[in-house]
Amino acid sequence: MGFKSIAIATALILSSSMSTAALADYPEKRIDLVVGFAAGGGTDVMARTTAPFLEKYLGNDVSVVVKNMPGASGQIGVTAVAEARPDGYTIGTYNLPGAMARTLDRDADYNADSFTYLANVVNDPNVIVTPKKSDIDTMDKLVEAAKKRPGAVTVAMSSLGGDDHFFLQRLTDVTGADYTVVPFSGSAPARSALMGGHVTMGIINISEVVAFRDELNVLGIASEKRSSMADDIPTFKEQGFDLVNGALRGFVAPANLPENVRTRLLDAFQKTYDDPEFQQAMRRSGNPTELALGDDFKTLNAEQLELAKRIWETTPWK
Repeated sequence: MGFKSIAIATALILSSSMSTAALADYPEKRIDLVVGFAAGGGTDVMARTTAPFLEKYLGNDVSVVVKNMPGASGQIGVTAVAEARPDGYTIGTYNLPGAMARTLDRDADYNADSFTYLANVVNDPNVIVTPKKSDIDTMDKLVEAAKKRPGAVTVAMSSLGGDDHFFLQRLTDVTGADYTVVPFSGSAPARSALMGGHVTMGIINISEVVAFRDELNVLGIASEKRSSMADDIPTFKEQGFDLVNGALRGFVAPANLPENVRTRLLDAFQKTYDDPEFQQAMRRSGNPTELALGDDFKTLNAEQLELAKRIWETTPWK
């Protein structure tokens, strides 16, 4: 081997070693945590609760700084993460089914392959509620009423193309009954209409119903097991209905993240989730926790996308 070849080989080895060392030292600077919603909302609270724990478990005296980029139902923030440099210094919040629904109901500059899936940490399950004075206070009575008069059972929900809408599609499939959607601009007006007896039933999230338990009949919760926030509410599965659905909130990074960096982040998220202080903080903020890490989160995203596509093809919400 000539002198020139040796020099080139040496340079390549040194370059590779320096690159590996740089990855091994991750993180070496501030990490931006992009939130696609305004400060004070549920997603923002989740991010700000999580950030100090990531700092703790990533080490190196790193700062994780929340950067709010609200607009377009979270699309602006998610797009910013998808288009960021895949070096681990930009991560962001990621909400399902909303993030995937946006790829169907509008032009989005990202798709399911645009991200490295880090961790979903919140699963805010759907619940079915009826007015306190309603005779429909069990799932069996609800299904009976819906089948007896197809379309007569009206359903209050906060959005079309959201988790409550997707849950209604699951409910329709499982029960074989027809329901009529009454969309509202948010969960608060939907709940008010329900309490006023203007609709038959409502689909909301467990975090939104706990404070109003005495004013509603809660027929069940769409989770695999009972919620620690209200462990007296039976799951739908306990009642013979295969219904699991909710609002999912987690964290992603751009696609093609170096494996060393990905591993470091996954480890930090796992340790964050396992920290009792994190769990207490999330409970205080009204965020029911459930972890889907790495590939499990990616699979969860794929399932939500397929459901969104099916609903979009049959009952588009725009």
